[in-house]
Order: sequence, then structure tokens, then C-alpha cells
Amino acid sequence: MASPTRRLRELLGGGGSIAVAMAVMNVATYGFTMIAARMLGPRSYGALASLMATLLVITVLQLGLQATAARRIAAEPAHVAQIEKTILGVTYRASLALGVLLLLAAPLLNVVLRLDSLLTAALVSVVSIPFTIMGAQAGILQGERRWQALSVLYVLSGVPRLVIGTALIAWEPSELSALIGTGIGACAPVVAGWWLLRRPRDPGLSSEEHGFRRVIRESVLNSQVLLAFFALSNADIVVARNVLDGHDAGLYAGGLILTKAVLFLPQFVVVIAFPSMSTMSERRRALTGSLGLVAVLGAATTAGAALLPQLALIFVGGDRYDEIADHLWIYAILGTVLSMLQLLVYSVLARQGQRSVYLVWAAFVAMIGLGLTTDTLRGLLTAVITVDALLLVALLAVSLHVIRAVPELNASSTPEPGA
Repeated sequence: MASPTRRLRELLGGGGSIAVAMAVMNVATYGFTMIAARMLGPRSYGALASLMATLLVITVLQLGLQATAARRIAAEPAHVAQIEKTILGVTYRASLALGVLLLLAAPLLNVVLRLDSLLTAALVSVVSIPFTIMGAQAGILQGERRWQALSVLYVLSGVPRLVIGTALIAWEPSELSALIGTGIGACAPVVAGWWLLRRPRDPGLSSEEHGFRRVIRESVLNSQVLLAFFALSNADIVVARNVLDGHDAGLYAGGLILTKAVLFLPQFVVVIAFPSMSTMSERRRALTGSLGLVAVLGAATTAGAALLPQLALIFVGGDRYDEIADHLWIYAILGTVLSMLQLLVYSVLARQGQRSVYLVWAAFVAMIGLGLTTDTLRGLLTAVITVDALLLVALLAVSLHVIRAVPELNASSTPEPGA
């Protein structure tokens, strides 16, 4: 067993670079969002926010593939060549199938998101392809603990979008230009991932456990869990565009910029903690310690938004969103709750639990139903926070119960059935 000093050294050497890279990625992504909010204004930005929320839900396939690759490679590194080949084969097919499906669904997206542009809705199908491929590449690097290489992918996932997207919005201020910039930027990490994974590998061991069908099954199950979470965390913007007028829906979307910032700020904690949460002997410590760290970061952000709302407003979109300045601390609370929920969802993936996802889907249905009964910005925000907070308590109770019930065995990667 590794000594505490060695574990700390590994965390600083690997996790530290990931933390910095993801901070750069999130700052770049946040910067692009803030610039888009300022240059497009509430109405056009509301349309872009709904498109980005749709893309975020779609990327559950990307993250499901990443979790599958990382868990399998970390658990059985002797099979890395077989796992990589299978994962990439599944990914290329899945990305093309998703692209075709979204192209067929473009008319529906155009109506649901109230875009009034079939071309913009159709472009979502093209952007989804590089997003999906990058997930498998990142999962392989994460499973191999190639932290420096994975850091490159994360940086390229944010910076090109900021540069290219901003340039296109400056040239033509519209949600279509912003989406085109997002799609072009998404190709950069895919190219880098291909380069980083191009080297030949030792064939290693082979097993039916890492065959095509079993990898597909786990990827689907992982994606289903993540779909539930991302549907829950992004459906409110769609609800807002249907229960609020265009101006208020844009204001609500502006406040969600801060929510997403708080949600993604501790994302590096998930990447670092995921391997430990996959090991029974470290599972409880990894989960409770990570939740504590996420809560502290969220509390600090919430306090900052409450004490300095005008400063926080600058990062949301400026004076055009002044009407929600006094509500920004509430948006920060929502982001904190969502970030803790995200960690719990990855804990479910790490132990391959299956029934816990039903709680997330139930919360999604409850949030939609309750949200549709509101007609004010404050009412919708209150409904969303209430549902998410109740889910957090329920999911935490289930997770701690399952962890307590499972015997702590060293170096076990056997999936746990049930919750």
C-alpha cells in the first residue's frame, strides 16, 4: 500500500496539473460565455444558452465513454491495448449515429428551443461529433494516468472556443456564429488526442470482459446516469424559455452563468477522486473528503456573490443584467448543490450502481412539473433549488448507506449491483 507521502506526491504531480488545466478550460469557457452574453444581449444570448444546454446534455455520451475507458483501464492496465481499441471503435460509431439522430431531430429542436433557424438547430448535430470523440480520448489518458497529456486536452477544450468563438461573434453577432465557433474549437482537442494516442502499443492481455458488447453496455449505463444528471441540471433553461417572456428568460440564463461557473469550478476534484472512488478501500474517504472540498469552494463563491453582487454582475454580463444582481448569491447556491450532486453521480458510476439513477430521473420530472407552474424568475429559481436540494440529501443518504454496507477490501474493482 502506498504511503501517505507517496499518495500526496502523486496527487500534487498529477492532480495539480489537471487542476490547472481544468481551471484554464473553465476560465476560457466562462470567458466565452460572458463575452457572448455581453455582445449578444439577453434575447439572443437566451437562445445560445438553450443551445449550449442542449449540447451539454448531449455530451453525456462523451462523459459516459470517458468514465468507461478510465474505469476499465485503471482497474486492468494489462488490457489497455484491447480496451483502447474497443473504446475508440465504439466511439467512432456512436458519434456518427448521434450526429445523424440529431440531424433528424433538428426540426423538433428548432421548435422546442424557439430558435426560428433550422440551420442553427441542424448545426448541433455536427458539433456533437468532435465532442463525443474527445470523451473517449480523455478517458484513455485518464485511465493510464497520463496527466500531462490529459491536461493538454482540457486546455484545448476551452481556449480555441474562446478565441474562435469571440472572433466569429465580433464578425456576426448571432447565436449561429457562436455555435460555429464552438464547433470549430471542439476539433482542436480531438486532433491533439489523436496525436497523443498514435504510438504503437504492446498487445497485452485480452479478455471477453472488454469486448465490444460489454463496453457498449457499460457506456450506455454510464451515459444514462449522466444523462439524468445533465437533464436535471440544464432543463430549467428550457422551462424558463417556455414560462417566462424573452427578456426574463434571458435574465435567468444570465444568472445561470454564475451557476455553471460554481458547478465547473471543482470539476478537477471529480477527475482526481474518480479512481479512488472506484476502489472499495478508499471509497468512503474519497467521497466524504471530496464533498467537503466542493462544499467549501461553493460556500466561498456564494459569500462572494452575496457581499459583492455588483462585482459578481461583471462576470455575469454587466449592467444589462442588473435586475438579477440581488439574486446572484442564490444562483451560486444552486451551483454548489449541483456540483455536490455531480460528485455523487460519479460515485455511482465508480461503484457501478444502477438503482440510484431512478432518484435523479424522479427529480428531473418533479423539477419540470413544478417549474411549469411558475411564472416569475424568482419562483422558477426557488423551485429548481428545492428539488435539487432534496435530491442531494436523498442521494447522499443512499450512497453512504451502500458504502457502509460493502466490506472494505483492498484493490477490488468488482462492480456493485443495486444502489
